[in-house]
Amino acid sequence: MMNNNEVLLKVDHLCQYFRMGHKDLKAVDDVSFEVKKGEVFGLVGESGCGKTTTGRSIIKLYDITSGNIYFKGQRVGAGTRSYKDAIKTAQKKAAADIKTLRRELKENPDKETEIKAKITQINDDLNKIVEENRALIRAANADNRNVDKMHADGLLQSLETEYKEKFAQAEGDEAATKALKKEYASRCRIAKKSKLITQIQMIFQDPIASLDPRMTVRDIIAEGLIINGIRDKEYINQKVYEILEVVGLVREHADRYPHEFSGGQRQRIGIARAIIMQPEMIIADEPISALDVSIQAQVINLLNDLRERLGLTILFIAHDLSVVKYFSDRIGVMYFGKMVELATSEELFKNPLHPYTKSLLSAIPLPDPHYEKQRKRITYNPIAEHDYSVNLPSLREVAPGHFVYCNDEEEEKYKQQLQ
Repeated sequence: MMNNNEVLLKVDHLCQYFRMGHKDLKAVDDVSFEVKKGEVFGLVGESGCGKTTTGRSIIKLYDITSGNIYFKGQRVGAGTRSYKDAIKTAQKKAAADIKTLRRELKENPDKETEIKAKITQINDDLNKIVEENRALIRAANADNRNVDKMHADGLLQSLETEYKEKFAQAEGDEAATKALKKEYASRCRIAKKSKLITQIQMIFQDPIASLDPRMTVRDIIAEGLIINGIRDKEYINQKVYEILEVVGLVREHADRYPHEFSGGQRQRIGIARAIIMQPEMIIADEPISALDVSIQAQVINLLNDLRERLGLTILFIAHDLSVVKYFSDRIGVMYFGKMVELATSEELFKNPLHPYTKSLLSAIPLPDPHYEKQRKRITYNPIAEHDYSVNLPSLREVAPGHFVYCNDEEEEKYKQQLQ
């Protein structure tokens, strides 16, 4: 279970749109949630609902369209495309309005003063919109740079304090002081390259596609350490051997290639690659969906063990609700890019409110032939279930810690259901 109520990750109105010609594909549309330190937050929904895109946007594999991502209270991701789009839209509108006014001026030369005043006003308004949005873009980019600088400065300060004591203890011993200076310089170089976002690591869905077939297991697992500036080969090898044993492999596996392993072993290599960076948070993107059922249980138990041993916080993305119920403290249900329900694991299974959540739960099979004969599937049809033509929906708290995507009328109905 979670350790405390400290919020480690906060996703605030995240939007991730992809260009499809002249239109946008809204993969993630205005999603907000928090992940507390030490908990497992499950993100569930059908294929294509935006779960993986949410995870990839958090770890900055995608540049988010709009919204903010906060990690340990610092903004690590900010959407700037919406600001750029606002500038383009304003420029197009201003150009069209000025064109219309110039046409009007040709037809009515006597209104020259009035029309020119309108054109000046349009240009002034445009300049104001452009400057406001450019300021927001600069602020977002500056935040990213400042967060990394503050993180590196904090590490350097703690190193300085640590080595002051070590240098004081080694005073008079020239060889020990020289070795300490070398070690201190090396650790400072690594600290300067360190970024806050590297404390979030990802385990990918496909254990075959996510591993480079031309690299040995040693190279795959050690890659993050090398990128971070660690050059000591002996240290790197030792860390790789330790991590391999932690995830249930042996050191002899280090010199093999990914194609020499089974699917479950490949996923263990992916887990090792993530945890060698000593992250505070893991995003597990459907880490068991490509594995056999017996291997799935082993990988889930491994993640549970690592969570306890390393104090990890996990964002667990899946579409198997029975696994999510076993593994997660809280669950968020996504549909069509929206977060439609969010509650604790126990509450969600006990009191599902949104029709889509009920539909998902009705699809869970049980190893009981008598129950399966009587089990009724609930089909979710959003057009028939909701009327949002007048009153628009939003994610609302209908009970303490239980959020549902609904409008005023539905909110009252859900509250009555819980009484």
